[in-house]
Amino acid sequence: MSSSAQINGPQLLVQVGQWARELGFSQIGVAGVDLSSAEPGLAAWLSNGFHGEMAYMQAHGLKRARPAELVPGTVSVITARMDYLPAGTLEGWQAVEFARLERPAEGIVSLYARGRDYHKVLRSRLQKLSERIAQAVGPFGHRVFTDSAPVLEAELAARSGQGWRGKHTLVLNREAGSMFFLGEIYVDLALPASEAVSEHCGSCSACIDVCPTQAIVAPQRLDARRCISYLTIEHAGPIPEELRPLIGNRIYGCDDCQLVCPWNKFARRNALPDFDERAGLSGAQLAQLFAWSEEEFLRHTEGSPIRRIGHERWLRNVAVAIGNALAKEDSAVLRAVLQAREAGAGELLGEHITWALSQGSPAG
Repeated sequence: MSSSAQINGPQLLVQVGQWARELGFSQIGVAGVDLSSAEPGLAAWLSNGFHGEMAYMQAHGLKRARPAELVPGTVSVITARMDYLPAGTLEGWQAVEFARLERPAEGIVSLYARGRDYHKVLRSRLQKLSERIAQAVGPFGHRVFTDSAPVLEAELAARSGQGWRGKHTLVLNREAGSMFFLGEIYVDLALPASEAVSEHCGSCSACIDVCPTQAIVAPQRLDARRCISYLTIEHAGPIPEELRPLIGNRIYGCDDCQLVCPWNKFARRNALPDFDERAGLSGAQLAQLFAWSEEEFLRHTEGSPIRRIGHERWLRNVAVAIGNALAKEDSAVLRAVLQAREAGAGELLGEHITWALSQGSPAG
């Protein structure tokens, strides 16, 4: 147990903020553990089936909204935010990203996934931050999370002053947009909660309007089953046929709702080299990506969040993008790479190859 009675909470938080910045974080905040007001919304979201195949969300149920049940002894949650735009990102980067959608033979990987796996980056740095706190206050009960457990991350971030929930459900910050990762340290220290900030979306509905699959069914309500990020990353089975044409050339994730958001003109770069783009994950041609053997896939995605979907789902995603490219303009090269894998493909990939080959009309 910690000696929380003896610590000076406000003073400690000033120090924690300084240590966090040294570790590459942009901001820290503190939330209390009473999230009961979020429970009805979470229960309704689950009962609507909006979580799709993310069974862990249903399994943990309302424990997600009860930090002290998830980690007994928790009395405060320290939240941390880390910007992830690569240091070399140019002005007008949103236009650069939208332009990729106009090049159907190029595969688009979501911005956050072009560098090192953020789970690893944040977890190790949150652990270092915890160690610094322990040096200052003595041993204390804590557990680090980053998108890794039944944690209501966006809710905790909003309650701790990191920003407000945008209509796309992501957290928005007036000084930094939404291009950042979130992480938490559940602690048994009684710390003063940060002040929440007011919402600043106003009447803007750009994110809702731009969503290719209309997955944002109402402000702050996302049907994950229609979301391209969910379909290309979390979803293990066949991508619903009616949604395939809407995916375009997005092969891992989707950034559209963030690219169109006016607040992201304030999105910040991060000097950490971890988030720099890796060769092969930006601007690569679909034909080249579909030709990767499993060994090549594992090599190119070593230390990347992409690796967790595995080679078969990667090929499934690229096959859909190739089908969409063929629907726009036929290509003997793209047909050839699909046909080269057709014979040895399993049921999942085979179905997507067959669909892709049916798009457009064969040249000749």
